[in-house]
Amino acid sequence: MNPNSPRNPEPARTPRSLRPAPASDKDRPPGEHDVMGHAFRDEEEEPPPPPAGPRRRITWRKLVLLPAALAIVLAITYLWITNTHLDSIARNALTGGNVRLRWWQHVKLTAISTFWVLIISIPLGIALTRRRLRKGAPVVTAVANIGQATPAIGLLALLVIWLGIGPSTAIIGMVIYAVLPVFSNTVAGLKAIEPSLVEASRGIGMSAMGTLAKVELPLAVPLILAGVRTALVLNVGTATLATFVGGGGLGDLITSGIQTQRMPVLVLGSVLTVVLALLVDWLASLVEVALTPRGLEVG
Repeated sequence: MNPNSPRNPEPARTPRSLRPAPASDKDRPPGEHDVMGHAFRDEEEEPPPPPAGPRRRITWRKLVLLPAALAIVLAITYLWITNTHLDSIARNALTGGNVRLRWWQHVKLTAISTFWVLIISIPLGIALTRRRLRKGAPVVTAVANIGQATPAIGLLALLVIWLGIGPSTAIIGMVIYAVLPVFSNTVAGLKAIEPSLVEASRGIGMSAMGTLAKVELPLAVPLILAGVRTALVLNVGTATLATFVGGGGLGDLITSGIQTQRMPVLVLGSVLTVVLALLVDWLASLVEVALTPRGLEVG
């Protein structure tokens, strides 16, 4: 034995390039198990399905069903009136562009009054939720409650005594009558915000106006828009009373049909008023869905 040879000679190593490659999952026969006892699957795992896209906020049903129903109602009403014998009084009330004129007057009364309701109610509601003016909120709310608690026809009569007869008198009465929903919802929406969110926004350096525009108003949007929808429907209904103060509108057709006892005139004025109220509410609901932040959607 050579004294210079190692005591425990190592076995000769096979070069790495000559070693057999380990069997992969595809090379193993079906049913073969690995060391842990799990059977190798014949096929590779399928990739997970892609995540579903965001849910559509405005569905086709919301876009189509109500307008289609209103169109059917208008078509049935038109067919009934055209197949009904109209005397000279009813014909004079429904021809010569009179229906189109009353419809347009009603739309203008509703649009102008709602515009002034928004201009008055939302800034007033914001101001009365600020720290310096919070004490005045109950007083303003009580005054707005009085305006809506007063019967609309009585309110218009009082305004006629003060301002005289005309469309402006009707618009002022409609504004007073519809201020409360938007004002109260604006105050409620801003008060419902967690104070910690406002403090956090101020803590990261946002100004008071920045906090109002980027934190408070977006969170209060659902309640504010709900109040606007209520005010719109109220204004459509109250505008029918504008006929008593010289404001025109579809109320002229309704009162004319009642006074002359002409059913087609009365039915047409009433159907057009209902259709306009539902159409305005539908349009407001679309705007509400579009403007509501996705994180605040219900369902």
